[in-house]
Amino acid sequence: MLAAVARPQGGGPFPAVVLLHGSHGFAREYVQLAQDLTAAGVVAVASCWFAGGVGAGTRFITPVDCPDGPPMPRATDPTAQQAVDAIVQAVRTLPGVRADRIGLFGHSRGGGAALNYALTIDSVRAIVLNSTGYPSDLQKGVSNLKASVLILHGAADSAADGGSPISDVQMARNFEAALRRAGRRVEAKYYAGGRHNGIFADPEQYKDELQRMKSFFASHLSE
Repeated sequence: MLAAVARPQGGGPFPAVVLLHGSHGFAREYVQLAQDLTAAGVVAVASCWFAGGVGAGTRFITPVDCPDGPPMPRATDPTAQQAVDAIVQAVRTLPGVRADRIGLFGHSRGGGAALNYALTIDSVRAIVLNSTGYPSDLQKGVSNLKASVLILHGAADSAADGGSPISDVQMARNFEAALRRAGRRVEAKYYAGGRHNGIFADPEQYKDELQRMKSFFASHLSE
């Protein structure tokens, strides 16, 4: 799998964050986000976890071609979990990485893959879910979630720019409420007027999301 590795200054070892792109595919914007996240003192790895890209969200990104990547899975598919696990295990072996301090960031379908991975495999400490879909049946497993969660979501998320019924803001709020009822560690920010690809379409939202992510990862990956 094609990946871009961004490192902070210094010798480390550092925690690491794996970035999983959405249905629109791997893009330069994820590489930039990885570079920006190094300010939190983490090694950030933007990976092409599947080849190609589809949907209305493609107009918000600058694609990076990775034809050798696996086919696009559903977020709940076993192949998605295998792809995420392969990347996580590879990142653990990188020089200067703390293998016991791994976080995930996922946008849209990538957020679904990150969440399903964390619900199934207890090997990451913190996950950021950006414009993620939250099927109601996911709430049944939240008591098993060990990772700390940061939800970032646009209040105007819709299919017009890449969303779906399960990424409607109320679905995100319902999942947050389920996490809180289960006593899980969760933070959330809902952007008034924010759309499904707001992180890439709105510079001010990007700036705010980046700051929240840096603080979140710096806190939960250094515990």
